Amino acid sequence: MDTRRRTLVDSFRYAFAGLWHALRTQRNIRIHLAVAIVVVILGIALNLPEGAWTVIALTIGFVFVAELFNSVIEAVIDLVTEDYHPLAKQAKDIAAGAVLIAAITAVAVGVLVLGPPLLARLGWNP
Repeated sequence: MDTRRRTLVDSFRYAFAGLWHALRTQRNIRIHLAVAIVVVILGIALNLPEGAWTVIALTIGFVFVAELFNSVIEAVIDLVTEDYHPLAKQAKDIAAGAVLIAAITAVAVGVLVLGPPLLARLGWNP
């Protein structure tokens, strides 16, 4: 184990290296990033109020954190064993389920936050 003292700069460098690795190697994180970019562009076009941006930012962060933890769980399990084990499958499936819940929640938030101003912009009056 490396016993040298890590600086704050080192900590940030390692964190950004982890994020960059995830973006390069994890297809689903790239999909989430693309969707997040579309949501941000749509939010800008709709001139969302500050409170809506807070909800959007927290939701995007929630999905990314879930996806990153899912990737960590998968990597650790793959490090520990190459053999099939029902508990390894269970852990991976549950982690993937957490990402699914985060993504479904994000879609619901998107509909609730972006839907009304988008429909108004399109001239739809219920």
